[in-house]
Amino acid sequence: MDRSSGPWVVAGFAAALDLALVVFAFGFASLLVDADVVAESGVGILVVPAAIGASVAAVLVVLGFRLRRPDRMAGTVVLTAAGAWLSLVLVATLARLLDSTGPALASAAFGLGFGIGWFGLLVPAIAALVASLAVLVARGRAEGMDRPRWPWERDDDE
Repeated sequence: MDRSSGPWVVAGFAAALDLALVVFAFGFASLLVDADVVAESGVGILVVPAAIGASVAAVLVVLGFRLRRPDRMAGTVVLTAAGAWLSLVLVATLARLLDSTGPALASAAFGLGFGIGWFGLLVPAIAALVASLAVLVARGRAEGMDRPRWPWERDDDE
């Protein structure tokens, strides 16, 4: 694999991990506190999945571009978390606006309320964790680290 596609491969796996962790965290937190992810009635079933999809796409794009220079860890983590949160709020607002016949201000209030709620704040926290791990992997790859090998792939000389 050439080095030019390396950041995007790491970003792709990081985005998949981000999606898995967000789904897990939403489900676990919902069961733990016995609360719905979206407490507001009348919100369509695709609003939150669309918002989560947008946040995962933001993680992919930010990491894909930022992991070319993995030495800038703090900036990458902050930009990834901010991008994930902002895209979550914007898409939740837009999806709510398209899903309802109510005023635009109510949709904006829903999007911002969802973003600053417990479930909405899980998204940037998980994105920051995933970005930190992705930066560590990208740094290791930049320093020449090989991929882990299965026991049957190893030479007997090692």
